[in-house]
Amino acid sequence: MARQERGIRTRREVLEAAAEVFAERGYAAATISEILSRAGVTKGALYFHFASKEELLRGVLEEQFTEKDIVPRESKLQEWVDVGMALAHRLPREPLLRAGARLMSDPKLQELFGRGPQVSWVGLTHRLLAQAGERGELLPHVVPGETAQFVVNAWNGVQLGSQIAADWTDLEKQVSVLFRHVLPAVAVPGVLLRIDTAPDRGERVVAEVERLPAPA
Repeated sequence: MARQERGIRTRREVLEAAAEVFAERGYAAATISEILSRAGVTKGALYFHFASKEELLRGVLEEQFTEKDIVPRESKLQEWVDVGMALAHRLPREPLLRAGARLMSDPKLQELFGRGPQVSWVGLTHRLLAQAGERGELLPHVVPGETAQFVVNAWNGVQLGSQIAADWTDLEKQVSVLFRHVLPAVAVPGVLLRIDTAPDRGERVVAEVERLPAPA
């Protein structure tokens, strides 16, 4: 167990170091030697987890989307809001997410490695909205796939604007505003009144997830 925990910690340290170097230097100019120096690990330890610089970048980008912040709720619309608010809380505080957000805005990298995190997030949003529709939480005109694509694009736009204007210090507030504007257009009134979109919602969700028992 101790060896497994060390391996997980080493992998995370390498990813965070790679994300920082990629964000500072750009992917093309970044070197494995600089990543090793920043991470403080041996070459063998790095290559045990990642066979190449390309795999490192893929690892960084894959970390941009995770379902770990999903807590089952009576309302699937609340689950959907929670995902967006939790990410808004975590992004300014986690170096790997901050660096990844900068990398994902580079069109050249999107050409090389696609838009995996974006596609995954749209897919999750589509699934949660479809489930909300099955439970009668959506207005009749809502098409889950269209709404999922629109809202994820809008979230990314809000994130980029917050990054430029305030270095993400107001991201939670701005994402809260986004959901307050979108939800009346998709949620039935009875459900809308019960959805929590407060700016501190993401902080509370992340704290709740951290209190959950670790998976076996």
